[in-house]
Amino acid sequence: MGKKLFWDRVSPIYDLFETIYNRKVFTGTGSKVAELIDSSDNVLECACGTGAISIYIAQKCRKLVATDYAVGMLKQASKKCRMYSNASFKRADITNLKCKDEIFDKAVAGNVIHLLHEPDKALHELERVVKHGGKIIIPTYINMSRKTGKVAVKLIKLLGANFRMQFDLDSYKKFFADMGYKNVEYHVVNGRMPCAIAVIVKE
Repeated sequence: MGKKLFWDRVSPIYDLFETIYNRKVFTGTGSKVAELIDSSDNVLECACGTGAISIYIAQKCRKLVATDYAVGMLKQASKKCRMYSNASFKRADITNLKCKDEIFDKAVAGNVIHLLHEPDKALHELERVVKHGGKIIIPTYINMSRKTGKVAVKLIKLLGANFRMQFDLDSYKKFFADMGYKNVEYHVVNGRMPCAIAVIVKE
């Protein structure tokens, strides 16, 4: 089962799984990301999934362009955020964004870095489209070494997802340091499977 097919197939039940398994982090991550968004911001969100973070961003920003590679996920996100006229949804590849340089104030990419063949290419694309002084915000589930985390990862892998990397907080910080990002701020949303939010300011 390919990645695209997997995410399209699970899109109708993804929120239910997350809510049952990891509700505190699933909702808390979007809320925390929204704290980093200003009312004047033009925001790009990549790998928006079912819109779990999108719905919080849309309430704060001037404009949100939310993207995903899976059409099924985009349909769920668009439906979830239909009351927000400042949010639009389109299909896009995070490693090859079809937009101009430096047009967004913030770029968000939630729970996707660990799935990518070329995460460095995705980071470079996010950096390219963000204005100088803007922020790249990357939430990712961590602490996969915990027993509860291992069970969830095994289940998702059996369904067809492909995890390229797994992080604890230290290895997540090292990942960005190895990519050359020196001044990164981190926030952790704690719960059954915590989420670390890396915040990079484009100089």
